[in-house]
Amino acid sequence: MQTMTNWHFAQDIDFILGATEDVWPALRGARLFITGGTGFIGCWLLESLRHADQRHKLGVQATVLTRDPHAFRRKAPHLADYPGFSFIAGDVCNFETPPGEFTHLIHAATDASADLNENDPRRMFDTVLQGTRRALDFAVEKAVDRVLFLSSGAVYGQQPWEMERVAESWTGAPSCVDARAAYAEGKRAAEMLCAIYQKQFGVKIAIARIFALLGPYLSLDIHFAAGNFIRDAMQGKSITVNGNGLPCRSYLYASDLTVWLWHMLVRAEPGKPYNVGSDISISVRELAETVSDTLGNVGCRVLGAPDQGWNLGRYVPDTSLIGRDLGLHQTVGLNEAIRRTALWHGWKGK
Repeated sequence: MQTMTNWHFAQDIDFILGATEDVWPALRGARLFITGGTGFIGCWLLESLRHADQRHKLGVQATVLTRDPHAFRRKAPHLADYPGFSFIAGDVCNFETPPGEFTHLIHAATDASADLNENDPRRMFDTVLQGTRRALDFAVEKAVDRVLFLSSGAVYGQQPWEMERVAESWTGAPSCVDARAAYAEGKRAAEMLCAIYQKQFGVKIAIARIFALLGPYLSLDIHFAAGNFIRDAMQGKSITVNGNGLPCRSYLYASDLTVWLWHMLVRAEPGKPYNVGSDISISVRELAETVSDTLGNVGCRVLGAPDQGWNLGRYVPDTSLIGRDLGLHQTVGLNEAIRRTALWHGWKGK
């Protein structure tokens, strides 16, 4: 695992700061509370916030809720020890309210674990829903100015195969009688909580429906196919696609994601959800071939076993709304996203 000494990662941070110049004045002197701030997305938010604070002298303070502050210090000591950040141990469902005033809340805490969703769906559902309610209660208690809720493209359920990209206006849904939809239904219910708290308590909440991602800090050893493919290619192994390789996904690189999220926190219309992802579709088989071609021509094989995942079809967003409203667009292509992710994880290049 690399740190900020990675030249490409430093370039990513410079890009983020350049693309968010008009965001930071609104966060001068801000006091942020961040749940899920030590995960993949949270690390990108903290990396960029740290550098923005140093460059622009923002005087920003961020309090980060995490299950294990000591584990995060081992993972990212330069973030854990930054004077503008403080870390408190707790569970998102029942954390104790920290003292002081807060101006912004980013609720990013979700255990997006396929294993948990499969084997303990009740806990998955409770974590998403009760965690969101606790975070929103915190926002009311502290009279937070703006909230950013990280939802998921999973709220749409099975995207029809003939629908190349799913837009925010589509009212499809997961099956409410399939326990595998616990994560997706939890996110739908959490979005309803956001609507309730906005109507009943006046909380201003931006909703980001996030799709598949790539970039530094992404684990290569959990259920994400792209990460698994990159891991295998880095090890010189032929990439194996267990299923038929037909499901389609798309991948947004984390620097673009981070730019979009900071803009949404400050500028998005409250209560209006936005898709956050790439609108460039690729099949899982094509993804395996692309990873192989990008990282060393290790080859790939498709076993054709029955797919067991929650989404066997398309999972690709229409991102034209965020483009029209906020002027945000993808800038990093898939091959480069794969390459930068691998470089951060120690790949030496070919």
